[in-house]
Amino acid sequence: MNIGLYKNARYHISGDCGLLVEYGDTINLSVNCKVRSMAIVVKEKALAGVLEIIPTYLSILIIYDPLITNPSALQQALMIMEDRLHERDIPQQQTIEIPVCYGEEFGPDIQFVAKHNSMTEDDVVRIHSESVYQIYMIGFTPGFPFLGGLSKKLYTPRLETPRSLVPAGSVGIANEQTGIYPIDSPGGWQLIGRTPITLFAPEKPNPFLYQTGDRIKFKPVSTEEYFRLAARKER
Repeated sequence: MNIGLYKNARYHISGDCGLLVEYGDTINLSVNCKVRSMAIVVKEKALAGVLEIIPTYLSILIIYDPLITNPSALQQALMIMEDRLHERDIPQQQTIEIPVCYGEEFGPDIQFVAKHNSMTEDDVVRIHSESVYQIYMIGFTPGFPFLGGLSKKLYTPRLETPRSLVPAGSVGIANEQTGIYPIDSPGGWQLIGRTPITLFAPEKPNPFLYQTGDRIKFKPVSTEEYFRLAARKER
């Protein structure tokens, strides 16, 4: 059995209209793949009374209408789906390249990250951009990707005092995770760079550039390239 993956899911009542389904207790690709696969299957089945399906690292939160269904009925249906889950149900992934200008005005905390890990800023850029990151979950703000796969060499604690405003496109590190702020928002992650591309466009039919399960590859770009891409985005 894969580490952290339960043989059978664990079910918990969550409020008066929620059912939390846990598939593991350790963050890893096997558990997250199971979560994503089940979320897709549940959505396709369109169970009566299900209002929303929220996948996370290790679990799915099912929001339902208590006038139409109940936790027992949902659990029974989900157990059948889990038993019938096949490899073909595993969602397809895409790898998305994200250009990032590291350091300077775009990454005010890169020096701290480098010092905390006893390396140079160039080392931070090289190590951060050579990995391919899995999107385990999207949340916090619309389109914020929580990425797994950060090198242990870059593990850095959050800011002691969060910023009241982090610019959209900022790339940050918090402990063993890295991620991107899609919109201007408060935040406590260590900022090491910024991307000029739009990650969340609510005016579009498909507002997100990626989805849970996709992979992110960061590409370092110069300041000049950053502003060139930003100008092209505005046209």
